[in-house]
Amino acid sequence: MEVTQHQSPLDKQAHSVRLPGNRHPLSNEPTTNQYQQFPPRLALSGHMNRAASALWARRAVRQAFLYTTTSSPEAATAASEAWDGRFRLHKPRGQHLLTNPRVLDGIARRAAIIPGDAVLEVGPGTGNLTERLLASAASRVAAVEIDPRMVEAVTARAAALGLADKLTVIAGDAVEVEFPEFDVCVANIPYGISSPLIAKLLFGAYRFRTATLLLQKEFARRLVATPGDGEYNRLAANVRLVADVKLLMDVSKRDFVPMPRVDSSLVEIRPRAAAPGVDLGEWLAFTRACFGQKNKTLGAIFKQKRMVMELFGRSRRAEEHGSGGTGGISLGALDDDTDEDGCGKDDNGGNRAVGCSEEELAAFKKRIAGALESAELASMRPSKLSNDELLRLLRQFNERGVRFR
Repeated sequence: MEVTQHQSPLDKQAHSVRLPGNRHPLSNEPTTNQYQQFPPRLALSGHMNRAASALWARRAVRQAFLYTTTSSPEAATAASEAWDGRFRLHKPRGQHLLTNPRVLDGIARRAAIIPGDAVLEVGPGTGNLTERLLASAASRVAAVEIDPRMVEAVTARAAALGLADKLTVIAGDAVEVEFPEFDVCVANIPYGISSPLIAKLLFGAYRFRTATLLLQKEFARRLVATPGDGEYNRLAANVRLVADVKLLMDVSKRDFVPMPRVDSSLVEIRPRAAAPGVDLGEWLAFTRACFGQKNKTLGAIFKQKRMVMELFGRSRRAEEHGSGGTGGISLGALDDDTDEDGCGKDDNGGNRAVGCSEEELAAFKKRIAGALESAELASMRPSKLSNDELLRLLRQFNERGVRFR
């Protein structure tokens, strides 16, 4: 593919710099002579003024279009034309284009797409990964993108590849829009929506085989944590209730443009065939109460006055109005350890259960203690417990009329 580049002062400066090991500055791939004319990363180390750095960043975005297109020169041309000097990537919105061809190929391969699969891609960006998904055995690809500029770019790219009829682009917020039916989900998503997107996939009544997600490395480690790990948390417990999670590979921050502050990890989420027989809203409220103070013992957590008062009020409302189903619950944050009512906070505040007598409160405390004793978990910490143990405790609470929502 022949690329004509405008000669700017920055280009002339770049000509005098030989890239270490003749590696492409965006993808780290072996380069030809034309790639050696691209300003290297070390140009961002403070040797350029702000204007030159901004010019370098704009050219980096354009190269992300050009050098990650592997199928045809036509696709590269379409991608280039979709870009102009006003194109900006917004770090606060989590816009980081993955540009390393080997990593992109690895993600498409690990998605394990089989003939006839319907693929959902969240956050296609300019289409670097979309191109590979379109070239796979998938029967169709639906891409959800909130940025109109990205919508235009990925649409032009698919058309240039002659695969426009295989692609449907849904313009909108992935957390808000309704997804079409799909078998496989692949996503390089902004870190800020990782938790609500996973919640939507797993608890939003979608039936799919697997989700391959590129996540912030720290978030991914929390997601795959197991009981007893220092990082085990409410997020992992909630996800493992309905799915198996596996870490696939780590991805360097240097494989993105613009470069984020942290590395990423690719994880696979595979929903289980059989869902556990538990009320989802009750479970989410229960884990919020437990993991709000995960390093305390359960006995200590459920002896706190504020916790007792909150549970008394909720249990009384459940008796009066009934409880069940998942209506009215929020799936937006699987890893939020507190809620707006304060349940799960270390606070020995005043009596919030209106009309609660001392006798009623004492009887309710005995019900809580009885559940912990029957489950034999009073001396255990939530971060050490498996989901089977947590479910056993929740059932003991519910059998005694102790409700969490």
